Amino acid sequence: MKHPRFRTRLFLILALFALVPAFVLTVAWSYAAAATLPYVSGSGAWERIAVSGQRAVDLARSEPGSAAATAALAEHEQMLGESRMQARRFGLLTRIALPRVVIAGLVLLAILTLLATRVAGHLSRQVSRPLDELVGWTERIAKAEPLPLPALGEAKGAPEFGVLRTRMRQMAADIEAGRRSAIEAERLSAFRESARQVAHELKNPLTPIRFAVTSLRRSALPEQRDAVEVLETESSRLEAMAKSFAQFGRLPEGPTATVDLAELARETVRTTMPLEMQVRIDGDDGVLVTGQHDALQRALANVLLNAVDATQRQGAVVVRVRSEGGEAVLTVRDDGVGIAAEQLQRIWDPYVTAKTGGTGLGLAIVKQTVVAHGGRVEAESEPGKGTEIRLRFPRAAPGPNAPGGHA
Repeated sequence: MKHPRFRTRLFLILALFALVPAFVLTVAWSYAAAATLPYVSGSGAWERIAVSGQRAVDLARSEPGSAAATAALAEHEQMLGESRMQARRFGLLTRIALPRVVIAGLVLLAILTLLATRVAGHLSRQVSRPLDELVGWTERIAKAEPLPLPALGEAKGAPEFGVLRTRMRQMAADIEAGRRSAIEAERLSAFRESARQVAHELKNPLTPIRFAVTSLRRSALPEQRDAVEVLETESSRLEAMAKSFAQFGRLPEGPTATVDLAELARETVRTTMPLEMQVRIDGDDGVLVTGQHDALQRALANVLLNAVDATQRQGAVVVRVRSEGGEAVLTVRDDGVGIAAEQLQRIWDPYVTAKTGGTGLGLAIVKQTVVAHGGRVEAESEPGKGTEIRLRFPRAAPGPNAPGGHA
């Protein structure tokens, strides 16, 4: 059996609470008025008849046949006549007034009914419409559909419903963020697993191939040396590719320590950047993070190598280290070719690359490393003007012997 809507049930309950008392009071008032109306103004007449009758009886007993007794009886008889006349008048008044009293009661009941239904309807709308809307929102959240934006026609209701809408929007946003994070984590896990398998399959034949190439180099005839060079170059490229897959296939692991980002930047620039590149490092020592030095250095090296490729070894690169609130920010800015807007959001995805022969794992490894350290990555770019990559980490408090600490 289908139950009536919540608004209908609420309306009926409110209407009954208003109508039942009004109906009972109207009926009781009509009955009381009809029952007491004949006696409203007859008490004075009955009192006078009683007094004159008692006087006539007393005189008739004490002075029978006297003029006073005769006068008293005449007065009593006159009183009786007047009472009969007044009784007829009240009877006529009762017959005329009673229907009017009933009609007035019914009109009052109709007015109260109209007021009650209006009040009940208003209250039910104020409660049921926002509730129906919020119930619909729960269905949207369950189906991962976006909630409607605030509109002028939105069912307002009590102020508490506004608070509830705000909290539900925040809850929906948090649930959607969690859902996206779960999907992203599952996707990256699948990518890492495939990368580990590819790295394993590449490493197995590469080792004997490298040994064979080394042996061939020693004994190769002059006309074979070009072929040996090709074999050595391509096997080296495959080895680097296998190394990239292996790095992406595993999360940073091992002991952690406090790392000075400015010192890390100087060291990585010195070991990674070509001498012909113009590189400037801005930032003070003492911006610390907690993490694995080697993993962070590899991540920064990948960003710097991308900057080298974007500038074709002829541009300038600026590396900045700074603190922003509770975050340590490492920024790499180049003046290279830049990245188109439609491609910018995909640069962190595995296997996405514009380089010939590239694996598309460099920035994916960067993001994986930063996220594993509790941070996040950002990118801004304008075609023809360069790209800025920002790595944000939770800032570590300086220790007593660390730069910026107190001994």
